[in-house]
Amino acid sequence: MLDKVAYEPWADPDDFIREVTDHIWVERNIGFIEDNYEPDSIVHASLGTVVCRDGVVEGSLMRIAATPQHVGVAEDVIWEARGDDAFLSSHLVFSADAVSIGAEPKEIRTRTIANCLYRRGRMVEEWVARDELARVLQSGEDPDEAARKQTFQGYVGSWLEPAPKDVLSVGDSGPRPDEFRSECEMVLEFIEKVWNKRDLSKLSDYMVRDLFLHTVGDRTVVRPDGYQRELLRLLAPFPNAQFEVRDVQTNFADRYAGLRVAVTWKMTGTYNGAAHFGPPTDKPIDLLGISQFLIRDGRIEREVRVYDEIALRSQINSTRGDGDEPVANIY
Repeated sequence: MLDKVAYEPWADPDDFIREVTDHIWVERNIGFIEDNYEPDSIVHASLGTVVCRDGVVEGSLMRIAATPQHVGVAEDVIWEARGDDAFLSSHLVFSADAVSIGAEPKEIRTRTIANCLYRRGRMVEEWVARDELARVLQSGEDPDEAARKQTFQGYVGSWLEPAPKDVLSVGDSGPRPDEFRSECEMVLEFIEKVWNKRDLSKLSDYMVRDLFLHTVGDRTVVRPDGYQRELLRLLAPFPNAQFEVRDVQTNFADRYAGLRVAVTWKMTGTYNGAAHFGPPTDKPIDLLGISQFLIRDGRIEREVRVYDEIALRSQINSTRGDGDEPVANIY
């Protein structure tokens, strides 16, 4: 039983995450981060790891200043207890911001997933993935140019440790409750057989015919054929890529259409395949991603997959030595 100390003064972890996020990002109380994050909190983002709360405060200020009209909406909150005084949330945020680019009004639609480990109401560790590709494309920017303006700074801490051996018992966030085991095992088997073993013919064993995949670039694909094509697009530049599952959390809520399973994953591989990001480097890459799966009657009905393709391009550039290395806000 999760003690109220984990989420007070709000009603539950769902309410906690939605209200705290609005307080910082919509009401713009950036100083509240001082009360909300532990001083030695750690954030793993797409450009590397931020160590200490000051980096989060500074990075949040820069993001809010760059898009002051931004309003994010909680599309899903998948939370799960971590002991009796902590929880891990997977917060899917959708935004559709009206901006002016030159003389032309545009709508910038993006998704972010932030997985946050809170202990006694304070942030301890966070894993965050943003669909920066959607923002860049809808703004009319060139993805290669956008990537050159960033610097991949690299990971430290738990992200560099070996993947958990039994993620259903203990993930990167610590021991987890044994809830919805059959559905979790199905999702993990799906990732291993379809993503890692490349048996795309097995997809229909795990997913419904009328499936939806919402993925980066604000793109939606449907049915098994669309899903297969999107997975092949992701893997083609990194033909030896493998996916490590770093954490899992589940939650059942009518508000969000039922049972959802969130998976934090790391894709590692070598950029020696299709030249989607410039000349292949034959160097390794390390991609942080988060997927949220909607499960109904034991099958996957929808996946929302978020990772940062612009940061991935920056990481590849860092191994190639392309362009300048400006100071980057990696949060």
